[in-house]
Formats: sequence, structure tokens, C-alpha cells
Amino acid sequence: MAKEVHRRLAAILAADVVGYSRLMGEDEAGTLAALRAHREELIEPKITEHEGRVVKPMGDGLLAEFPSD
Repeated sequence: MAKEVHRRLAAILAADVVGYSRLMGEDEAGTLAALRAHREELIEPKITEHEGRVVKPMGDGLLAEFPSD
């Protein structure tokens, strides 16, 4: 018996902070605070606004999925 295949279409966003290692070397606490603030105030609200979700947060980046319904 053949297994039924379910497919879905989605857009994937991979984001990464340019110069993260340099920034961490210059000001670790400030860099982490700024990254946290940007994620909470700008990035995650925009992802949610466009019906996306963060699939995997990473140190200086993230993967987000935007499903196509």
C-alpha cells in the first residue's frame, strides 16, 4: 500500500547578524542587549504580523517560516 504524501508550500527566512563576532569582542553585554531588543521590538512582531513563526532561534540569527495557505 502506497504511503500518502502531504506537502505544503512555505517561504523560509534565514537571518544572521553581520559582524557579530566583532561586535561581541567589542561589547558583549551591549551586543546581546541590542540583539534581544531588536528581536523583541522589531523582528518577531514583523514575523508574527506576516503570519510567520520562528522555527529556530540561533545565537546571532534565526530561521522563520511563512506558510502559504
